[in-house]
Amino acid sequence: MSAFKKSYYIKSRDFIRAGEASIKIQNLLKSLNVEPKLIRRVAICGYEGEMNVVMHGGDGSLSFAINTEELIMEISDDGPGIVDIERAMRAGFSTASDEHREMGFGAGMGLPNMKKNCDEITVDSEEGQGTHIRMVFFVDKGGGTG
Repeated sequence: MSAFKKSYYIKSRDFIRAGEASIKIQNLLKSLNVEPKLIRRVAICGYEGEMNVVMHGGDGSLSFAINTEELIMEISDDGPGIVDIERAMRAGFSTASDEHREMGFGAGMGLPNMKKNCDEITVDSEEGQGTHIRMVFFVDKGGGTG
């Protein structure tokens, strides 16, 4: 498999298109004959990241690059930033609005699910400065547990 890169724009509060980038990535990985368990892990992380941008961030992007050794996914937004990253990484912690909770979101599992399903994660954020998340998935681990 040769190196491949792709980037997708994510619009804040666009719930109609939320998840489209993750589906496109999933379909592309299938066409590249990537191992199904790895595709599942990548799709979970992509969707969680997209939803975080749509709900909490300003506009943002989801990009990924894949080669024979690893897939790197990066999600960035120009939103309000994460005040306490350590707390946000804990299962159940949520800053979702009542509106988002009424739509079925806000369980506080976005970042924890991302951490669980990738092999490496880095979250850089400051209040008022947006957020950048970088996840690495090792291709040879395939299904792995993240």
